[in-house]
Amino acid sequence: MLTRVSLFALVSLALAPTAYAQRPVTRQEAVDAALAAGPRVSLAAPDTGVARGEVLAARAYPNPVAAASYTEDSPQHHVSLELPLDFPWLRGPRIGAAEAARAASRLRFAFEREGARFDAEAGYTNALSAGVQARLSRHNAQDADSLLALARLRRDAGDASDLDVELAVVNAGQLTNAALDDSLAAVAALLDLQRIMGLASDRVTISLADTLALPDTLPGPPGDSLTLQVAAAQADLRAAQKALALERGNILGAASLQVGFDRQAPETDEPGMLPVVGVALPLPLFNRNGGAIAAAGAARDRAARQLEVTQRESAADIARASRERAAAFARAERDRILVASADRVAAMSLTAYAEGAAALPSVLEAARHARETRTQFVYDTAAAVIADAALRLLTARAAS
Repeated sequence: MLTRVSLFALVSLALAPTAYAQRPVTRQEAVDAALAAGPRVSLAAPDTGVARGEVLAARAYPNPVAAASYTEDSPQHHVSLELPLDFPWLRGPRIGAAEAARAASRLRFAFEREGARFDAEAGYTNALSAGVQARLSRHNAQDADSLLALARLRRDAGDASDLDVELAVVNAGQLTNAALDDSLAAVAALLDLQRIMGLASDRVTISLADTLALPDTLPGPPGDSLTLQVAAAQADLRAAQKALALERGNILGAASLQVGFDRQAPETDEPGMLPVVGVALPLPLFNRNGGAIAAAGAARDRAARQLEVTQRESAADIARASRERAAAFARAERDRILVASADRVAAMSLTAYAEGAAALPSVLEAARHARETRTQFVYDTAAAVIADAALRLLTARAAS
């Protein structure tokens, strides 16, 4: 037979990993930790460094090549310096493509930061919801234990049968198991939040300082600025266009200017040093860079199609998120009213049973409806908070 003492023992076993000192954490602190050390931001940050390196490489001038040689024929000593020519019609598109790719990388990193913010807010909300549900389950189990004691008292007084006691035993056992499961789920939600924050997730080291509540303000209407995803797709298109211009201007290939001198052996009567100046130009006889131009053109076309798809999907996602947010808020507000009614019905049923005016099955049914209504209110409130965060993620704007 499961009693209140056994319930607390099971719940203590479920919460054993939380025996360490816990640090209270607010929602904003969880978000700040995820942005500072979370895995999502940590993995995305190096991409911006790669893009910055590509810009530096694009801006760099090619190094000259020094050459020295010796021949038996005069002049015997040859020294030359080859200077690659970086033409403006090649340098400009090359740098422009790298700069556009860097802008796209920055925009994607900004979106990853917004995604990390959403993950932290959703994880915090899920942990709050799981914690509230665990407390409700423990309370329900305690109420079921009290109802079991009341059924025994009535049976001993001759006002109830053994059937009522057995029903109460089954009800108390089921709710005790549910309380244990919900306690384990609360611990798992806290550990998942710690992982999002970049903390160790082998034991619970934080507690939640905020409460579960609906947001007070609605998000403003989308402005004229671009969302981060669309802005990144536009930057990708600019980079592809610059890359195509670079390949079209690179038909001749790399040209170079050569300067140097030839030096005679000392025993000859010819001048000791002869200057050498020349220009090396590739001849596009067999290859006019057609393959690279075709590949760059295809990449440009794909970037254009990707931009169109991103614009359509972004608008669709925002519209869907707006509908889901409105529906979630409506459900949560409706649940708030239903919870009060269900609690009143459960309290009246219990009073009627204590006075002998109602049967135990009706009391159990009313209590079940009250539990389910309150649980649904918790879940719908959490869903509304997460839907609000999701809409803010999808409508995050690029800085003008």
